[in-house]
Amino acid sequence: MTGTQGTPAGRWLVTGAAGMLGRDVLRVLAAAGTEATALTRAELDVTDPAAVAAAVRGHDTVVNCAAWTDVDGAEADEAAATAVNGTAVRHLAAACAASGARLLHVSTDYVFPGDGTEPCAEDAPTGPVNAYGRSKLAGEQAVRELLPDTGYVVRTAWLYGAGGNNFVATMLRLGAQRDTLDVVDDQQGQPTWTYALAERLVELGRNRQAPAGVYHGTASGRTTWFGLAREAYRLGGLDPERIRPTTSAAFVRPAVRPAFSVLGHARWAEAGLPPLPDWREQLAQALTDPVFTDLAAAAGKNNR
Repeated sequence: MTGTQGTPAGRWLVTGAAGMLGRDVLRVLAAAGTEATALTRAELDVTDPAAVAAAVRGHDTVVNCAAWTDVDGAEADEAAATAVNGTAVRHLAAACAASGARLLHVSTDYVFPGDGTEPCAEDAPTGPVNAYGRSKLAGEQAVRELLPDTGYVVRTAWLYGAGGNNFVATMLRLGAQRDTLDVVDDQQGQPTWTYALAERLVELGRNRQAPAGVYHGTASGRTTWFGLAREAYRLGGLDPERIRPTTSAAFVRPAVRPAFSVLGHARWAEAGLPPLPDWREQLAQALTDPVFTDLAAAAGKNNR
């Protein structure tokens, strides 16, 4: 294991390796020539403490991308969501504490109530308004309790990327089927490209001087789902007027969504790192991926 900022931190383990973020973390590690073990949900049951302990053993840095991400499903089965997002994270943190590994755990803006008007600081009071947020907060608490000096909680939000289902891909895909789309314009957040977040997670893991604790891994700036969809269409060469604004009342969901999911990024300075780039810059880079360009091309055939 090395001990200088910017150098590889030994052998890495990535859980949830088949997910959208996990795939990009592996891509970034591979590009850096860093050895990594990739474990998918099928390969590692994170709710099994013995299996988790065995998986962590021999690794220096663990990136936990495994999660229950079905926000509405968590309302129907909060215990199952908490088993993955809370109890399983405690297993990982305990295993890292026993082996001496550092843990980078990915959390969410949903730990906040989303009723403010200014970006939430890293140390702002939490107060989740749905089961998913409560389950993720349980995971955060486990990391901070068991790994006060070597545990990193990185909250993110509004993720999209080439490696999985996400809002941006859905908007482009629906553009091939519909002339217009009604998109919510009363929820504010920070659309974040999974590859940019993956790069930051690896930077944080390589930085042996970065203080442990909570960081906010979201894009700079802010927009609404409506604003994100229109910008994706504009960058994709589509007519943004095909995106029409509506309110959350038009899409009633089992789980309450925070209306204001904007996070502050002040703590990155303590790690010697800048905040992630503006969401528009990230989106422009992401949309050069063939996955998105192909979707935009298909939607363009219905560009009216």
